[in-house]
Amino acid sequence: MAEPLTLYLVKRLELAIRARMDEALRPKGLTTLQFTALTALRRRRGLSSAQLARRSFVTPQTMNEMVRWLEERGHIERTRDPANRRVLLIGLTPAGEALLDDCDPLVESIEQDLLTAIPAVQHPLFRQSLELGYTALSDHTPDP
Repeated sequence: MAEPLTLYLVKRLELAIRARMDEALRPKGLTTLQFTALTALRRRRGLSSAQLARRSFVTPQTMNEMVRWLEERGHIERTRDPANRRVLLIGLTPAGEALLDDCDPLVESIEQDLLTAIPAVQHPLFRQSLELGYTALSDHTPDP
């Protein structure tokens, strides 16, 4: 019997991570995708909805809905871009920052569970391999 493709194994890992994150974040009122968007804003404030969609791995349409939902709950705010008044820039509110602070230990625990299964000496190689794989495939994918 042939071994499964590496792509299959990566997808299976992604689905397991997503299920664990959804379960952990549900009591905080977030999904994994919403958490991902908020963490992207933590790393870089003042993103347009299209930029945030790319950094969060969702379509612009999905991001528009998510932005409305996150804004209604007070986690983000939108302001006009001084360089282009037609563009709204998105940033975290203090409530959004506090929510991420509450969620960080939950997500870090999931990462620790994953890394515990891998010998510590292999952690840097594991991270490097994931980065190299992403770079190899994203270099051939047009930016949306």
